Amino acid sequence: MTETGSSNGPLSVPPPAPGSPGSGSPERAAAGPQAIEPPAVTGHQTSLDGLRAVAAFGVLLFHVAIETGVALRDGFAGGLLARGEVGVPIFFTLSGLLLYRPWAQSVLAGGAEPDTQTYLWKRFFRIMPAYWLVVVVALLLWAEEHRTDAWTWTEMLLLLHNYDIDHWWFGLGPRGLGQMWSLSVEVAFYLTLPIMAALLRAYATRGGVTDVARRARRLLVALAVVGALSYVYTIFEFHPEYRPWMNLWLPRSWTFFVPGMMLAVIAAWARLDDGRPRRFCHAVTSSTGTLWLVAVLAYVIASTPVTGARFVGIDGLWTGLFEQILYTTVAFCLVAPAALQPDRPNLVRSLLGNRVMSYLGRISYGVFLWQFVVLYLWYDFTGQQTWTGDLLLNFVPVAVITGLVAHLTYRFVEEPARRLIRYVVTTPRPAEPKERALEPAP
Repeated sequence: MTETGSSNGPLSVPPPAPGSPGSGSPERAAAGPQAIEPPAVTGHQTSLDGLRAVAAFGVLLFHVAIETGVALRDGFAGGLLARGEVGVPIFFTLSGLLLYRPWAQSVLAGGAEPDTQTYLWKRFFRIMPAYWLVVVVALLLWAEEHRTDAWTWTEMLLLLHNYDIDHWWFGLGPRGLGQMWSLSVEVAFYLTLPIMAALLRAYATRGGVTDVARRARRLLVALAVVGALSYVYTIFEFHPEYRPWMNLWLPRSWTFFVPGMMLAVIAAWARLDDGRPRRFCHAVTSSTGTLWLVAVLAYVIASTPVTGARFVGIDGLWTGLFEQILYTTVAFCLVAPAALQPDRPNLVRSLLGNRVMSYLGRISYGVFLWQFVVLYLWYDFTGQQTWTGDLLLNFVPVAVITGLVAHLTYRFVEEPARRLIRYVVTTPRPAEPKERALEPAP
């Protein structure tokens, strides 16, 4: 939930064989499929920033709706507000897309893999300094009984509280930090991604396969298996007995990260093959309205009792599985059209990548971090009690204040912290390709 719409380095595309798709043959030129533009996989994609802003403020609206009690009331409106947590799966899908994309490009284009040390340092400076600031503020404000407890500070500063099932209620931590369970899941994904990427590469290149299409298909199949394991994990969460803390661990969320990783593979594949993968990308971007409608319908279905209780926790195995399926559908259908857009002005960029949405996306991490601190301070300041209050009259000031604090955090903490990477990572010389150019798809 902390990635921006950018990728690491350009995609190296091997020259097409004579007569192959993309070779510029008269027959292909007459047919015209080569005119389909490939998706953008480098540079800054502002439309992805806009999606991040939608997810961040959607989660904020969800938390305000819970605090006011509006989301807990009977009726259709309450049900819709109670599922604003779907913003978290959207964050996860974006992270899967943006973080795995350099690895997908290296597998398919034959270039060097991302440097793991550099990747991990970038993640550290992107995440931890701003997070630590919020932890210190929240613990000093509301954790009086834990302020002198070294273990509380340790597990909160290192995002270990999801795994301490006895200390905190289902891993949610102290007051003001309840949303950080999802950041703990995100960090677990960051740490395991290089390992997952290495395993995916080993499978995709097994047997010395150099054909782009075969490698891409292997990556997609392997990722589908990882996503399916999420549902197997959920079954074991309920059998032989219900263990609710498992809901906050990474394997249950693989189903949300995997669609983004698959989109990264498809986009990289489409850069190398102007046949089916590029036509698929074109079909997705041409069906943006339809896919977003599907996302809306899936969200409406998720707002019914089919996904269980309106607060936290899961009612049962089937409600848990339905929630995973529907949230995955929402996240994929929202992200896919933006992820596979070509590098040119278009409607999606106009809606999601305009200056306002792009700005809100850049500060979205701060919005995520500060929302509970601001919400609780606002309730203390106005003298309101939990489960009371008007939704609109609370959401507007809380959103404005959170946005302002997020802007200050972005400018004075996040950006300076990210620049510290130059002190711990030296810029390597351009590496020679580790393997010969891959064969173009037939």
